[in-house]
Amino acid sequence: MERIVILTGAGISAESGLGTFRDKDGLWTKYDLNEVATPEGFARNPDLVHTFYNARRANAAGAAPNAAHDALAELEARFPGEVLIVTQNVDNLHERAGSRNVIHMHGELAGALCAACDHRWPAPAVMQSNDPCPACTAAKTRPDIVWFGEMPYRMEEIAASLWDADLFVSIGTSGEVYPAAGFVDEAKSAGAVTLEINLEPSRVPGLFDRVISGPASQAVPQWVAELLARS
Repeated sequence: MERIVILTGAGISAESGLGTFRDKDGLWTKYDLNEVATPEGFARNPDLVHTFYNARRANAAGAAPNAAHDALAELEARFPGEVLIVTQNVDNLHERAGSRNVIHMHGELAGALCAACDHRWPAPAVMQSNDPCPACTAAKTRPDIVWFGEMPYRMEEIAASLWDADLFVSIGTSGEVYPAAGFVDEAKSAGAVTLEINLEPSRVPGLFDRVISGPASQAVPQWVAELLARS
């Protein structure tokens, strides 16, 4: 085994105190996603969107990586082959744990984006709708987050990695939102072994070759230790 591609979702950061989305008490039960997570919502009420993401940015800044993040960083450091993390999460807990090979397909809370010229820069702790772009000065500052209806980042690179993967692992994600929901099929089509680590198995029986159920902070370190012992 030479290449491992790991997809992570909100479930891996939940034990660090960051909210999940689609559970019964998830973020989307408390907010109207059409108002805070779409380009149209931002156009209607940018102040509301900035208030939402400012709060999420503060929450993420106050969180710490948990044992699952630490285990994946250890895997990257010690595994003799390549380990790529493709995360749907917009926090930086993977990097703070020590992971270096990370793709944020949905953007990052730590980033700011100009809706006028596409310039990117590090986000301040508090962003406002009238913040000028450092490049073009337009008051079009938005979070560098992929919203519903927008194309996730670096999809060609992700697709190529899935095609080359020997092992595909899905951790802490519902598997309900495309394009990420299709990653397991892409990896299987390319011949990869597939593994799901989640609180509960995915809703499609037999989708993965192996399923490990349990909290990420327990299941991921156990799996990493098992894998490193064999490599």
